[in-house]
Amino acid sequence: MGLLAYLKTQFVLHLLIGFVFVVSGLVINFIQLCTLVLWPLNKQLYRRLNCRLAYSLWSQLVMLLEWWSCTQCTLFADQATMDRLGKEHAIIILNHNFEIDFLCGWTMCERFGVLGSSKVLAKRELLCVPLIGWTWYFLEIVFCKRKWEEDRDTVIAGLRCLADYPEYMWFLLYCEGTRFTEKKHRVSMEVAASKGLPPLKHHLLPRTKGFTTAVQCLRGTVAAIYDVTLNFRGNKNPSLLGILYGKKYEADMCLRRFPLEEIPQDEKEAAQWLHKLYQEKDALQETYNQKGVFPGEPFRPARRPWTLLNFLFWATVLLSPLFRFVLGVFASGSPLLILTFLGFVGAASFGVRRLIGVTEIEKGSSYGNQEFKKKE
Repeated sequence: MGLLAYLKTQFVLHLLIGFVFVVSGLVINFIQLCTLVLWPLNKQLYRRLNCRLAYSLWSQLVMLLEWWSCTQCTLFADQATMDRLGKEHAIIILNHNFEIDFLCGWTMCERFGVLGSSKVLAKRELLCVPLIGWTWYFLEIVFCKRKWEEDRDTVIAGLRCLADYPEYMWFLLYCEGTRFTEKKHRVSMEVAASKGLPPLKHHLLPRTKGFTTAVQCLRGTVAAIYDVTLNFRGNKNPSLLGILYGKKYEADMCLRRFPLEEIPQDEKEAAQWLHKLYQEKDALQETYNQKGVFPGEPFRPARRPWTLLNFLFWATVLLSPLFRFVLGVFASGSPLLILTFLGFVGAASFGVRRLIGVTEIEKGSSYGNQEFKKKE
């Protein structure tokens, strides 16, 4: 193990990275709060500012993937599709099998210049999570309770508000609703059988309400749907904790573009289109498992320096006073002050670990275990 690889495994560095992320995030959240006064005066200026503030936070996580772990991301697509990326509003459909699938999605958003303006349909519980939920609130992210009867009006209103968004926007949609587990897959396939749908081997049955509503509300704004099927070489199952330890992975993404006019306007037909899409995604995943490669021409969009420069900026601003404070604490010789500081460090490490835990599959929601048995 080289020196750099060894340093990446050290807890103290992880704690410093976590410190920079959390404190910069709180500063960014405060600035976002201050920008609320702009909403009634100039809504589009408010949105542009918050795109950049959100970028300053989320790009720190992308930096970990691109520069810390040096994970490689390869797209399999055609040249015409690649030429359009980042140059139009789009709905992005991703599979939800891995702990860092969201991070791979964000990496592609970053490389095509839409990370700050990317959107998701998020569970409402995340609204209470510091940094993550708070930043999303100011970004006009659409939150839902996963109970369609209660969510319908909220989701429609949130999506329609995005119709005049001033920056190119990618709306990232996980149609399965929850991460893949064997238990959820078994229940999901029972529902598929009861509805006469073909079984899926590598995906859960997609939930169609969110998709059809997004297509209906964003029609006229969004130009296309991009389907992304993600896998990792060597049957790896990466985690955010692994990324933090500097482990390098190789992510492959099969990318297909569907012009929005090809999606049926009728809700039932659009739902059938989505089911057919997931059958194709399942076949693509099976092909990858057998051949180790997706069909299409491989592209490796170059990583940009901005994520690294942004992190170095925040690290310079925040770590210098931290080091001076720590030296002052130990120079004081006060046992009470030193013990208080060590207690704070322990609490901070626990908090960082809890934030990482949000991404872990085994600590994910139970949504999908029994809910698949209910009618959509």
